Amino acid sequence: MTVSGILPVVKPVGMTSHDVVTFIRRAIRMRRVGHTGTLDPDATGVLVILLGRATRVMQFMVTLGKTYVAEIVLGITTDTLDASGQVIARTEDTRIPRERFLEALLDFRGEIWQTPPMVSAVHYKGRRLYELAREGLEAQREPRLVHIYTLEVHTWPENEFLTVGDRVSVLVECSSGTYIRQLAADLGERLGCGAHIGSLSRTKVGDLDITACYTLGEVESSVADGSFSEKVLPISRGLSHLPTIALTEDDGDAEKRMSVGGFVRARDVLQRVGQQETGRIEDGDFISVIRASGDILCVARLETTEDEVYLHPSVVFA
Repeated sequence: MTVSGILPVVKPVGMTSHDVVTFIRRAIRMRRVGHTGTLDPDATGVLVILLGRATRVMQFMVTLGKTYVAEIVLGITTDTLDASGQVIARTEDTRIPRERFLEALLDFRGEIWQTPPMVSAVHYKGRRLYELAREGLEAQREPRLVHIYTLEVHTWPENEFLTVGDRVSVLVECSSGTYIRQLAADLGERLGCGAHIGSLSRTKVGDLDITACYTLGEVESSVADGSFSEKVLPISRGLSHLPTIALTEDDGDAEKRMSVGGFVRARDVLQRVGQQETGRIEDGDFISVIRASGDILCVARLETTEDEVYLHPSVVFA
């Protein structure tokens, strides 16, 4: 099978993101398959699969914001910061009122510095941190600036006070690169009782919502009945967060030039961008360019010289 586009799937618990890619490759018998962001094996939710030429938009999608529903277990700390690890601390006298919990959430909204956990996939001297963690090693990690746009209670247990082992679900909308298990651990430390992730579901990547995702069973069934291509979104769907230029039949020369990687004067085509978007386009920004036929043509970078502004294709889908 040869197909290019975006397939939003629900990663099940127990599979790695690479396992899902392998499953899709075998199901559709196609090698060129990738994804836009790793989910922990114990987590479930949205995993954006890229097929064929769509693998070339990965660099533009890995930075998309994410939304999670995370179940936080209070009063218990594990060595992996989630339910798969060994308990290393338990605070029996945990008693956290709702008001105190909500106040603690406020401290983690906005831009915060976060240190990647040792169980993350971050590279350190050629190796993944989680590989070193399995060997009992500790590596020095530099804090990273992330942005928590939303952090609020999703579900609260019946009792007003949280005691050891109680579970609270929180909704988290955050920038790419945010570690939710570290967020839970830091929250537990702030509350003075410790905490870990009981379960985690990614409900959104960019504007791709879990309600529009397919299970692996549905993917397999669609391959069998010949309807798989109907589930694949166009490549342009993965670039909807970028300003978009829709060329017309009058832009034939520009389309031909950009289809072979040639640059064009921005003033020749920028009028195709809505006024609201034009006002926020800056030098160096990427712009999605759509053919007159409606198909994706390229992603181009806005480049400014002393006397002219150009659109220079970075990735061409001709």
